[in-house]
Amino acid sequence: MSENQILAMAKEAIAVAVIVGGPILAVSLLIGLVVSVFQAMTQIQEQTLSFIPKLLGVAVILLILGPWMLNVMTTYTATLFTEIAKYARY
Repeated sequence: MSENQILAMAKEAIAVAVIVGGPILAVSLLIGLVVSVFQAMTQIQEQTLSFIPKLLGVAVILLILGPWMLNVMTTYTATLFTEIAKYARY
């Protein structure tokens, strides 16, 4: 297995991780920003206030995008195993 093949596999792994994790992180970031603005406007300084909205937002995103994320991950894993088996024959 050459260095280029290893780098291509690592690049694909990072891309899949960003694609799958991106929506969850984006929703969590957006909810955290909204809660922070709300806290600043009302001067409520409770540290745990953003936990429940973030938890609910992430759960909703997982329910909506979960099948798609699972499909992306299973496709990537099947491709990875096929590529590893192909390169291991050399």
